[in-house]
Amino acid sequence: MTAIALPRLAVARPKPNKWLVTVSITFGTLMGAIDSSIVAVALPHMMGTLGATVQEITWISTGYIIANVVVMPLTAFLGRLFGQKRVYMACLMLFLVGSILCGMARSLTSLLVYRALQGLGAGALQPTEQAILRQTFSAKEAGMAMALFAMAVMLGPAIGPTLGGYIVDNYSWPWIFFINVPVGILGLMMVAAFVHEDEEIVAKNRELATAQRKNVDWWGIGLMVVGLCTLQYVLEEGETDDWFNSKLIVVMFVTSIVVIAAFVIRELTCEVPAVNIRLFKDPVFLSGTMISSLMFALLMATMFLLPLFMQTLLGFTATDAGFALMPRVFVMMAAMPIVGRIYNIVSPRLVIGIGVVLVGFGAYEMSHFTLDTSQHGVIMALITQGVGFACLFVPLTTVSLSSIPRHLMADATGLNSLFRQVGGSIGLAVAATMLSRFNATARTALISHVTGTDPTAMMRLRQMTGALTARGLDALGARETALRGIDIAVSRQATLISFERVFLLAGVLFFLVLPLLAFLKAPKTPETAAAGGPPAPKPDMHVEI
Repeated sequence: MTAIALPRLAVARPKPNKWLVTVSITFGTLMGAIDSSIVAVALPHMMGTLGATVQEITWISTGYIIANVVVMPLTAFLGRLFGQKRVYMACLMLFLVGSILCGMARSLTSLLVYRALQGLGAGALQPTEQAILRQTFSAKEAGMAMALFAMAVMLGPAIGPTLGGYIVDNYSWPWIFFINVPVGILGLMMVAAFVHEDEEIVAKNRELATAQRKNVDWWGIGLMVVGLCTLQYVLEEGETDDWFNSKLIVVMFVTSIVVIAAFVIRELTCEVPAVNIRLFKDPVFLSGTMISSLMFALLMATMFLLPLFMQTLLGFTATDAGFALMPRVFVMMAAMPIVGRIYNIVSPRLVIGIGVVLVGFGAYEMSHFTLDTSQHGVIMALITQGVGFACLFVPLTTVSLSSIPRHLMADATGLNSLFRQVGGSIGLAVAATMLSRFNATARTALISHVTGTDPTAMMRLRQMTGALTARGLDALGARETALRGIDIAVSRQATLISFERVFLLAGVLFFLVLPLLAFLKAPKTPETAAAGGPPAPKPDMHVEI
């Protein structure tokens, strides 16, 4: 009896469950974002365990960030060669392996290597999630997709120090790494089960991958790695090494400028570039990315300055400072879905403009902090900024990608993530430098008034000396103690003035982005014209339930 071959019937996949996709890929992004800041509070404990100096231990954070920024722009390149889903899962696995090894490390050298390994894994997670979400949600839901992405990216650095402080206080520092493992395994299982690449995108990537394999841009990759590593080193270590007074910083800075310039020329002239920087010819993508970079610079600067201000001047404990920052996080979580829902109703430029004003006003409020500012006063300023950041991040990440072709979405998100990360590093470097400079200037100005010819200063000295003498100190000891007390008071006032000036400068600089809003008018498609909003890519990812 002859067997009859029946044609294979194509089985249509069920309609994608976008929420399962979102939850699946958010685990890795959130962990990577948290790990960029969670280590900071554990550094003193690591120094004791590993016998490291302050200068040496800071490389645990620096190495992670450098490894992170190197991978981000290569996300699309790797995705075309191996598949977007495979790259995400491989990087998440690498991140988990690095986390386990970091927790088991018992020497500084091994911890630095494993931390860099962890950073390499985390580098591709943010841009890949952003691309997948834009390919999963419909054009009308693009704002909501970016709201979900924003919650993961912006919440990570915000809750990292608080979570790290709790773990270190109640357990030990290796657990800040071990805690990633169960969450990461759950994320891997969900991505494997629910996320599937669209056949159209896979076919297009295979076509581009063929050209890439024939003309691998090794020169472009090499120049990019050297340029980004040297630039990030300058940003991370510049303040510690007194910037351009250090020959090493000068060499690194010049090298970064020359190599990055060579990289740009290479990518613009190469037939098949590893990093598609030609996307910046789109004024919408360029302006959106630049504003996002400035936003992250201010966000990271305030996240660095506020805990320092609260602990050094207001006398807050680390836990109190962490809890004071949490309301901004909660406000952002509440506001981002709302902003995502109104994205297709209200002009993105109007929402972004409101965000700029709110963030700038929040910085202005912080510039009026005093030594008597309460926790409530700090929280109110942060709430204003929280709403502002929500109004900025959601429409920025949505409209900046609105005119990017579907098969180039991973290229755009990789560049977008890179510039956000570099912007954050620049914000930290500038904030730390300006704080130091303003402090020195303010102290010099204040000391010029605390002299033997100033009646107010001399009256204060006599009052303090008399009070100390009444408590039993001899005249000489009382005078010396009073002088030290006045010096401490001058230092506190100088530090306060420096914080106020940095906060005010950040607010003023942020208003300078308003002219860039003129370039953020995205073109409309028939689908989105009816909805009143800018376009977004059609769904490219499918889900099996």
